[in-house]
Amino acid sequence: MPPQDRHIRNVLKLFDAHGYRHDRYSLFSDCMELCAISISNSVDSRSRTDREARYLEIVGRYDRPTVEMFPQVFAEITLALEAAPGDVLGSIFTALEIHNKNRGQFFTPYPVCQMMAEITLGNADDARALIADKGFVSAMEPACGAGAMVIALAQAMLAADINYQRHLHVTAVDIDSRAVHMAYIQFSLLHIPAHVMVGNSLSNEVREHWFTPAHILGGWGAKLAAQPRAAEPPARSLPQTTVARPSPRMPAREPQPRAIGEQLTLF
Repeated sequence: MPPQDRHIRNVLKLFDAHGYRHDRYSLFSDCMELCAISISNSVDSRSRTDREARYLEIVGRYDRPTVEMFPQVFAEITLALEAAPGDVLGSIFTALEIHNKNRGQFFTPYPVCQMMAEITLGNADDARALIADKGFVSAMEPACGAGAMVIALAQAMLAADINYQRHLHVTAVDIDSRAVHMAYIQFSLLHIPAHVMVGNSLSNEVREHWFTPAHILGGWGAKLAAQPRAAEPPARSLPQTTVARPSPRMPAREPQPRAIGEQLTLF
């Protein structure tokens, strides 16, 4: 069995061992939020107080054996992504059979994401030209799910000898907070600079902002703010990918997501 599959199986066993005491859907969702908060609180001082209170609220719902399970799950996820980058949490979520079919919640298989990422990147000359001009390329994912498309793009860049940790910035949105937590965890563990939002890409409503360690430690707020804003094209000529504009609650020192200009897009 490949190492990544072994770690995924270990996560499934942990959830099975505690599933008889708790609703599996809620258990998984709470575990993802706790992991996301743990990462965020290590680097994002502005959100730490509120998120720490939320962390303690969630932990207070569970008995000690279940609370001790959460860091074990986090460790297995980390080891799985160390073994082979991919959509580990999407695989786990699907295997647990807790996706919401009524909301059309089906995660794209990772090999399909890889194919689409390779098509998007092409021969990588466009990306290299943008990097030579701006220093980085940016990607927008308006319905990110667990982040498989972004992870595949990062791996395609790496295969083309482009360091995505230095030369890629991602803005990702999903209406489902659990999906955002999953994407945030995976982007963080793979050190992808990203601003991940809970919101609606169609209505431009944004409720939460999550900045990966690579975004904060890499000074991406300043890098993005220093870039000239692209002129927004008329609505009729917008590409299929739509940028979610930030709400008034956007932190003041973080840049607003940009209108799509000369950036790589995932669709």
